[in-house]
Amino acid sequence: MGSTDTDVPDLSVLQPDIPDPEQDDLSNLEFLSRLERAWDVCDQFDLQTEIWRGRILRAVRDREKRGGEGRGAGFLHWLREREISKTRAYGLIQLADSADDLVGEGILEESSVNQFSKRAFLETAQAAPEVQQLISEAANEGQQISRKQVRRLTDEFTAATSNLLPDVIRKRTQENLLPPRIVAPLVRELSKLPEPQQEDLREALRVEPEIDSIKEITSTARWIGKAIDSSFAVRAFQQGEINIDKAMEEARRLDALGLLADAVGQAQTLEASVLKLHTAWRRLGGLQERLWIESGSSTPYLQGVLEALNGLCGSTMRVSLGELAGGKTVRIQLVEESADQLDPPLQK
Repeated sequence: MGSTDTDVPDLSVLQPDIPDPEQDDLSNLEFLSRLERAWDVCDQFDLQTEIWRGRILRAVRDREKRGGEGRGAGFLHWLREREISKTRAYGLIQLADSADDLVGEGILEESSVNQFSKRAFLETAQAAPEVQQLISEAANEGQQISRKQVRRLTDEFTAATSNLLPDVIRKRTQENLLPPRIVAPLVRELSKLPEPQQEDLREALRVEPEIDSIKEITSTARWIGKAIDSSFAVRAFQQGEINIDKAMEEARRLDALGLLADAVGQAQTLEASVLKLHTAWRRLGGLQERLWIESGSSTPYLQGVLEALNGLCGSTMRVSLGELAGGKTVRIQLVEESADQLDPPLQK
């Protein structure tokens, strides 16, 4: 059978126009503008490629589900042959599913996919149905859809409709008295907090529904969220009756909530670093011991290396902080204790 016009997609609308860098009568502003448009075209090519790759991967996966053997081994082998990670494969399948949902439900015309950049399409697929409808209508009318446009519409919809906001904020946003780009980040931060903290911040917004107050409460919500997330992972907080919520209330009253969140975050980082240090210390000690057993008097250079490692393998470690720290050395004592032993007094 011979090929027909329908066998080959019309890519004329996806022809990048790259300006000539040697063209003297082209202003820098126009040069950069044309480069940006050409880059967007490349994004559109990338989007079409990613969608079709997702559909191919989905077909491979579904075929194996239907009659394949090995419980996914064939699909994983297919990925390895093409050096595609499992995470990337399922990301592409999700993109293909999103494209099929938008087109299949009649929201978006198939040819209108070309109007999106890749990032704009991904954000549209994750947006609320009302935002998807608005974006798809614009794309169907031939408008180019950028990530910035999707985010703007998402912010407008979120700020005007979110139940996380008090009525006065939603109403002022709908009346264009508050900019959505200021209100939408507040919604995102509030959504990360437990209900009691949300209600406390909403009450503050009811009292003062102004831009400066919204910015301040957004920052407060962000710090509270960070402190809560970090506190769950800090093991030191599990050794006593610590009320992190009350502590945050007190820190907020002192205008030190940011300091508390930073301290809790640093504690989490420190504990994680100590766990990694302990694992590396034990592994190094085991390797050094094995090398000592394998070495003998005929390996003076190897023994020299092993002697140099003694300062890192014992219960007391000494590590140079380098010339930038004035040549100082930090000394760390590692003592493994059972769970029923009390912690010794901390010393600096």
